[in-house]
Amino acid sequence: MTIHPISPLYDERSEILILGSFPSVKSRESRFFYGHPQNRFWKVVSSVFDEETPVTIPEKKEFLLRNHIAVWDVIRSCDIEGSADSTIRNVTPNDLSIILEHADIKAIFVNGRTSEKYYIRYMEPVINIRAVCLPSTSPANAAWNTERLVEAWRVIKDKIKT
Repeated sequence: MTIHPISPLYDERSEILILGSFPSVKSRESRFFYGHPQNRFWKVVSSVFDEETPVTIPEKKEFLLRNHIAVWDVIRSCDIEGSADSTIRNVTPNDLSIILEHADIKAIFVNGRTSEKYYIRYMEPVINIRAVCLPSTSPANAAWNTERLVEAWRVIKDKIKT
């Protein structure tokens, strides 16, 4: 059983929540979200907001909070082989109330189909908020190039009111 080692990132001004499935080995090692250098998350979200791509963890945290984005994952613990979503078994979900009770979340997005599957199974029935599924920024999603991902992910900016 692997336990999620990263705390959710949010503050009271967070308006959108982006949920992945479970951190990759690289993310677990770096103790921050989307830590694999081939994952396009940081390049995509920074392009959506017309900003430079953050590199360090402090820069990434500052970028997310400045743009009213909260980030976490659907799964708190599971059995997983390496970083492969297809091997995820014995899921325990995270408790989103930690974020929802302290931030004015206006929309929830999931990063890819695996996140969507577990969100629908474990979270949607509890919190009764439908999530929008965005194409995965994982390098495994080779069918989507970075430019296509940026276009699809632009919807997150439309949900931010501040």
